This record gives sequence, structure tokens and C-alpha cells, in this order.
Amino acid sequence: MVEIYEDDSARRKVVVAEDEALIRMDIVEALTDAGYDVVGQAANGDEAVDLAREYKPDVVVMDVKMPGKDGITAATEIAQENIAPVVMLTAFSQQSLVEKAADAGAMAYVVKPFVPEKLLPALEVAISRFDQINALKDEVTDMKARFEARKRVDRAKGLLMENMGLTESEAFRWIQKTSMDRRLTMQEVADAVIAQVEGDR
Repeated sequence: MVEIYEDDSARRKVVVAEDEALIRMDIVEALTDAGYDVVGQAANGDEAVDLAREYKPDVVVMDVKMPGKDGITAATEIAQENIAPVVMLTAFSQQSLVEKAADAGAMAYVVKPFVPEKLLPALEVAISRFDQINALKDEVTDMKARFEARKRVDRAKGLLMENMGLTESEAFRWIQKTSMDRRLTMQEVADAVIAQVEGDR
């Protein structure tokens, strides 16, 4: 069982959308055991979107195949409204569904039968990516500039991970903190990291 430390997970609210009741119960039990707070359960995409809007969870776990509004459509709506990151859960591992899930705005993808050791890290990755994207959105409003800033920050994160042994989240926090401390944009900090590291090679 993957454990999430209490101080990290106390604020983690989750909505679970899965039409198969037994699987939904297993997911809820695994999340609850790991310290997450399951604030809503849905059996279809319409319920999932409504619950996401109501509770503003930290993450939504969504089955791809559901009656009525499917998971892809529901994930698209949640992503467009920027409510929460979505982790897609499905028994189908076809590449086309993976691509559809990504296009819908899903931040992570887990193939059933799920195991906590795969599902729980996927939730944390999704939450981290969602937070990073929103931080850049707040900083850069123009879409083209935002895309370029994200590319540069991603490049700088990779260099920090490679050269300083940081995790992805630690590297992003380092860039974010440095930008605040020095009153620079995150892209300016990223550009400085890239120039310094690649200039030293």
C-alpha cells in the first residue's frame, strides 16, 4: 500500500466517477486508506461534472466508459472550466483512448484493474501538473507566450533534476521560489538556469 503523509493529504479532496459500484467502492476504500477525503461519488459523467463544480476537489478520478456522458466528455468540461485535474481510469489500453484522454485535458492515465501503487502516484502527478500549469497561466496571459514559457520552465526543470537530483515538484518549486525572491518571471529564472547549465557544458 502506498502511503501519503497526513500533512500532505489532509487537504486532498477527491471526486470518484465510476459506473461499476464494486470498482468504485474499491477506489474509494484505497483513497480513504491513503488519507484522501472522497467528497463525492458519481456513476456517470453528468454526476461527475456536477460534483466537481460543487466540491471543487483537488483531483477527479474518472472512468472513461460510463453511461450517458462518458468520461472523456466529462473530463473535457472539467478541464475547460479549470476545476480540477482529472485522472482517467479505464480497462481499455488502446493508444487512441490515451490520446483522447490527453486531448480532453486528463493529467494522468491508469489502466484497470487498478492497484493503489499505480493510482495514488498518478493522483499526485496530476495535482502537481495542474498546479504548475495554473501558476504559469497566472503569470502569462498570452497563449503563445504561455506555451513558450511552459517549454522553457520544463527544460529548466529537467536540467535541475539532472544536475541537482531534485524531483519534478522540487525543481518547479525552486524555480517558483527563485522567481518570487528575485522578482523575476518564472521564464526569466528558467532562461537563466538553461543559460548557466548549458553554458557550462
